[in-house]
Formats: sequence, C-alpha cells, structure tokens
Amino acid sequence: MRVYLPATIAMLSELSSSGEFLPVNGTAFAVTPALREFYTSGSTEELEYAALLEAARASLRLIASERDLADEQTPVRTRRVVVSADLDDVTVRSDLDDAVVRLSGSVPMTSVAAVHVDTAEAESAVSVAAEVVDSADLGDQDAELALGDVEDHELAWYAPQEVPFLLELM
Repeated sequence: MRVYLPATIAMLSELSSSGEFLPVNGTAFAVTPALREFYTSGSTEELEYAALLEAARASLRLIASERDLADEQTPVRTRRVVVSADLDDVTVRSDLDDAVVRLSGSVPMTSVAAVHVDTAEAESAVSVAAEVVDSADLGDQDAELALGDVEDHELAWYAPQEVPFLLELM
C-alpha cells in the first residue's frame, strides 16, 4: 500500500543519514476504504492526492511542534515534507480519520518511493499556517484561509536518491 508520511526537514535529514524513517506515533495517510467512500467519485490518483494533502497538513503540526521545542540557536525550517512509501504492514485506523493508517515500525529508505517538499516560495505561507493549523481545525475562518494559502503551493517531487542533494542545497 502506498502511504504518505508527514515529516519535517529535520526528519528528512534523519532519514537521509540513518536510512530509515520513524513516523511520529506510527501515523501515516493512505487511500483507505473510508477515504474511497467519502469521495464518492475520483480516480485512484485523485484519492492518493487527497491522502498526500492530509499528510501535508499533518506536517504543519510537526513544524509547529518543532518550533515549540526549538531553542534560539536551532532554526526550524518551515517547509512541509511528505515521504511516500510502499509498505505491506499497515493498519487502517478510520476511527481516527478517513485516511489515517498506523505503521508498526520504522520505514527503510528502500521502501521510500518519493519525497515531496515545499519550495522556498512557500516558506512564509507555511510559517503562518503552522501557527494556526489547530485553530483552523476548531473552525477559525482566518486560520482556514491561511491553510488555503499554503495549500495553493504544490509540493515538489524528489526521488529518494535526490534527498541528500536537496538537503545540501537548502
């Protein structure tokens, strides 16, 4: 199953150096039966894109969390990151949300199909959205607009072997 793992630049750097990705709480997103049911029409590609966007929104929460834990000497990169991987050991968790799945362990680099990362142009929108993502979930209209602004930015696609070069250029 293709899964979409929310991440940050720091987590992507760890994947690059260690060769494995440890998803936070084992959480990922995928095309689940509940997601298919929610979108009464749409191709598999469109449903995969919906799952990718859910992971991108979760990436905003991870960025916000990194900011909360960071000190002044450690800047937090404000780009959404989604790691796409092909895995067999996936548990659907529709009780949490339509696209949520749980993984039982780490994801080896050999299972990574692609990495999706915001471009530099998106950084200011990502920064704002990371601050208000929880408020948007609670119905704040201004926060929803900020999320809409960040979602106007498409994530760039990178092959797994390009990740070290991407990180070096940042």
